[in-house]
Amino acid sequence: MKPADLPCSTHPLVILRRLERSDVPAWYAYLADPVVVEHTSWDLRSIDDLQANFDDYASAQPSSPIRLAVVLRDGGQLVGTIGLNAISPPHRTAEIAYDLAPAVWGQGVATAIVNAVVDWGFQRLGLLRIQATVLESNARSIRVLERCAFEREGYLRCYRQIRGRSGNFWLYARLAGVP
Repeated sequence: MKPADLPCSTHPLVILRRLERSDVPAWYAYLADPVVVEHTSWDLRSIDDLQANFDDYASAQPSSPIRLAVVLRDGGQLVGTIGLNAISPPHRTAEIAYDLAPAVWGQGVATAIVNAVVDWGFQRLGLLRIQATVLESNARSIRVLERCAFEREGYLRCYRQIRGRSGNFWLYARLAGVP
């Protein structure tokens, strides 16, 4: 993807750019924070677990996951990532996923970047449905999705294994052309 093809953040604190291998130490640093781990399904044992994702991110296949860096406008420090997974070109669907460092929580960053990526997915990629699965305990992310006009569609019991135990998730979705 060329920079002109990327979604654009209108949030005054952050911009979006391609995620680079050099971002991995900063990404791992906040993903390893217990306050972040508590409400996510990440199961990282080492920084190498993140490096393994980059082959998928670099693929030019239409169904390959897309992951973007969320960086501070001033200084370019990585404070999050956002992207689309489970992209299905035939069905024109994808799943949105994001994570942020606690330093930028509560400042509207998540809402701004989710809206930017969803709008981009509908307009640029031609998606018709973007869904999200969120751990039932992740109240902050649930509020973000609801602010971004995602609708709760269901409860997924024992949906994923999270660090050795079954986790329950809410399923949310937003449809193209539906405000």
